[in-house]
Amino acid sequence: MRILKLVNSLILPITALTALAIFSWPLYTVNESQTESSLAQTVFVILIPLLITLVLSTFTSTGVDSRQLALLGVLIAINAVIRMLGAGFGGIETSFFLIVISGFVFRPKFGFAVGSLSMLVSGLLTGGVGPWLPFQMMAAGLIGAGAGLLPRMKHRWIETTSLIVYAVISSYVYGILMTLWNWPFLAGVGTSLSYEPGGGFETNVVKFIQYQLLSGGLAWDTGRAITTSVLLVLTAPALLAALDRAARPARLAVAN
Repeated sequence: MRILKLVNSLILPITALTALAIFSWPLYTVNESQTESSLAQTVFVILIPLLITLVLSTFTSTGVDSRQLALLGVLIAINAVIRMLGAGFGGIETSFFLIVISGFVFRPKFGFAVGSLSMLVSGLLTGGVGPWLPFQMMAAGLIGAGAGLLPRMKHRWIETTSLIVYAVISSYVYGILMTLWNWPFLAGVGTSLSYEPGGGFETNVVKFIQYQLLSGGLAWDTGRAITTSVLLVLTAPALLAALDRAARPARLAVAN
């Protein structure tokens, strides 16, 4: 029992640290032969077992039944469909608000599962399966898990405000992570913004910041932040109340 509790408590930190290490590979690797496809395959091999363990630990550690598992499936399916309404158009992102709300109400592990699996399902539905998909899954999962760490407030409007602030920050974090892993392939070779294998941490950090500023990525992230904030203003009070009622009997509102 103690071993199970230890695994349940460590699986999310291990998953998060692994994801961040994978995203930041250009800052510490000297591998010049890395390709998008080989990197994506490696990530899938690492991510899927961690994700399965994370989902299982979410439910075994809280003692919930099939109704809560069904709720997870419903939220993933809804969010996958919602994402099809805006993903890929000028930074408009229609799925982040539900990831943030789900993570906030049901706490970090549930939020990671909703974020990562809804990205997987939406990718399968739209044919958007490529080297970027495992990274989208990891980044969205981290956003959902982070929302689960936000403190609960007595007043709903304060909670909504904190979610909006978090959504703005996480929108830029998501964009930075998604650019960072792919930057060596996007920037090409031989330019002042190109990734320099073996160039050292400081050198590549400076080059990446320059690339992020000049490539228009921040404008795209701003569109995501605005879209998510507007959707939170419109939906958060009602969704928080409805999901809170579902979380109480399942004891999922307790941080795990």
